[in-house]
Amino acid sequence: MDFDVTIEIPKGQRNKYEVDHESGKVYLDRYLYTSMGYPADYGFIDGTLGEDGDPLDAMVLLPESVFPGVIVRARIVGMFRMTDEAGGDDKLLAVPAKDVRWDHIQDIGDVPEFELKAIAHFFEHYKDLEPGKEVFPGGWTGKADAEKIAQEAIDRLAEHPDEANEPSRG
Repeated sequence: MDFDVTIEIPKGQRNKYEVDHESGKVYLDRYLYTSMGYPADYGFIDGTLGEDGDPLDAMVLLPESVFPGVIVRARIVGMFRMTDEAGGDDKLLAVPAKDVRWDHIQDIGDVPEFELKAIAHFFEHYKDLEPGKEVFPGGWTGKADAEKIAQEAIDRLAEHPDEANEPSRG
């Protein structure tokens, strides 16, 4: 299952950027309180509605980071299940679509174990020092479950387009 992922945060950044879904402008939301940067290029899948009212979150494994606002055509390979203080906040994991250098990664079991541990560690701890924030990790799941969640998010948006969160910035 391939999607366009809009990258908000390049790998290694502690700045948390967010794209205003109405204007397309990129805003600095906050600077992470912990001393670690995002473990992969991070953004969202437009045309989806997650349980939290936002488009689904997605990470794309890339050999070099891209800039905020860049759209990467990506193939889902798995998902890190988690909830936070606001509810369900799963993170889809993807690789560049139609790039033969990533053909060896088709499902979560193909991703190097160290890479999965590093990503999980980040999401288990990235809100540790932030007042009023908490994370409840659920672990990794494979491509089939991730694609099911993605399809549910597409269907949710189609059924309830008015439930999408309004842009928080003008």
